[in-house]
Amino acid sequence: MNKKASMLLRLWPFMKKRAWLLLLCCVLVLVINFSELAKPYILEIVIDRYLVTGKADAGLDSVWAMALAYFLCVLIGSGTNIYEAVLVNRTGQSILMDLRRAVFSHIQKMPMSTLDRYSSGRLITRATNDVEALNELFSDVLVNLFKDVFMLLGIVATMLIMNWRLALVAFTGVPLVFLVTFVIRGKLRRNFVVIKALIGRINGFFAENLSGMRLVQIFRREKEKLREFDQMNDDYYKANLTQVKMNSLMRPVMEVINSLVIAALVWFGCRAVGVGGLEVGVLYAFTDYIKRFFEPINDMAEIYATIQSAVVSTERVFELLDDKENLEDLDEGQALAQRPQGRIEFQDVWFAYVPGNWVLRGVNFVIEPGQSVAFVGATGAGKTTIISLVSRFYEIQKGRILLDSVDISTLSKRSLRRYVAVVLQDVFLFSGTIAENVRLNDKQITDAEVDQALKLTCADAFIRELPEGMAHPVTERGSTFSAGQRQLLSFARAIAHDPAVFVLDEATASIDTQTEQLIQQSVKNMSVGRTTIIIAHRLSTIRECDCIFVMQSGRIVEQGNHEALMELGGLYHSLHTTQAL
Repeated sequence: MNKKASMLLRLWPFMKKRAWLLLLCCVLVLVINFSELAKPYILEIVIDRYLVTGKADAGLDSVWAMALAYFLCVLIGSGTNIYEAVLVNRTGQSILMDLRRAVFSHIQKMPMSTLDRYSSGRLITRATNDVEALNELFSDVLVNLFKDVFMLLGIVATMLIMNWRLALVAFTGVPLVFLVTFVIRGKLRRNFVVIKALIGRINGFFAENLSGMRLVQIFRREKEKLREFDQMNDDYYKANLTQVKMNSLMRPVMEVINSLVIAALVWFGCRAVGVGGLEVGVLYAFTDYIKRFFEPINDMAEIYATIQSAVVSTERVFELLDDKENLEDLDEGQALAQRPQGRIEFQDVWFAYVPGNWVLRGVNFVIEPGQSVAFVGATGAGKTTIISLVSRFYEIQKGRILLDSVDISTLSKRSLRRYVAVVLQDVFLFSGTIAENVRLNDKQITDAEVDQALKLTCADAFIRELPEGMAHPVTERGSTFSAGQRQLLSFARAIAHDPAVFVLDEATASIDTQTEQLIQQSVKNMSVGRTTIIIAHRLSTIRECDCIFVMQSGRIVEQGNHEALMELGGLYHSLHTTQAL
């Protein structure tokens, strides 16, 4: 089995449950083909039986009966064609809907270590452009290929039955068609690969620059970025132009071959008619059939380009779906029977993003339930890595992490993350409303609970000033809110889901002093009855923590409360003194 066939067969699981619909489409196609094949045959009968010989009408053996039969063929063919077109498109769209869902679901299950290898543009292209490229395959190619093949077989059989010598003349153009297709197909496929790669780069460039447009404008890099885009856009234009040229070449070449065959057919047929060896109606029917004969060949030549595109897109989609390295099963492992108390313990934990390049080196600590602790240290010391490991976004290489004395590697990630809420420095808000961003589609969280979460996090103050309140629309990434307002909304989101462990990653790093005080009050409200972990650069924000862990080069080098660490006169004292200056 060649690569194209084997790759397209991989789509069978998505087609299987709708196989009966595809089969029905094929049956409808046979009805359409029969109506198309019958029309020239009816005209041949009319010409040779009634026009040439002058046979008189006799009941159903008459011109008007043939005219009625012709009309019925047109009516049945047209009606069936309409229904078949609707059915095949509906079937194709439902298949693509399942494929899109599979791609999105797969991306959701990919661990952070795998997602780090993919650019957003590559993932977006596979989930949108590549899946959409299969639309034509399902809506046109599969059923039309079946239609064209059976149309060709029907025409060949009919012409051989009517006059095998004339049929052989008609078939002389077939080798030329295959030669043209063979010459062009290799270049078509190579060009499709280039086009798919370029659209992935363009999508990634758009996504990256839209996210960083403010930075581009700050540093006045608009012209430079435009030049980068122009280069990619020009390459994409040239690749598509090559595709258009090759596709445009196919049909005219086929038309020339078609015309040459018809000319040969007319020449041979006229000579045969002249010597009495061929009926006029048969010659007319043959010229009609030969036009119909090259139509499916032309279609299949164009279908070939679509198949090439579909094969490349299928390869790219399944390249993603086949990447099952450490694919997460969020429900694998035991579920927490009840809400944990929030005791966290790291036992000799070693971790590296890149093998051998240790980020954490033998880290040991215990956080008791309800405690508020902080991790401080220079950039790259391993602070943020710790909170990623608590939620099992990455798996450790050595040691153990315990939650209420249970190794978290034995817990299902869904159950673990149900009780660990992380608030990041770079707050992400979805398009929708404030209430929807707090609830995140969790229907068990009532409006009253959303309102209570907003009050606990001090977010209700600015929300009351909004005309729609909790129903106020949120634009993409919450761009119409200040950094502090976005942070308070992220706090409300976390508290509404009632976590046992509350993690703040640099939550006050980019806000003003007044908003910081508001956030400090919010943190106090949220920390009641919960274990709280704070990653902070501003040491003034963690004075009241029960314990502060000072990290350096992936190790905890000091620990204690603020007063004890200041008396120690070590690294924490040095960091605090530097910030105070």
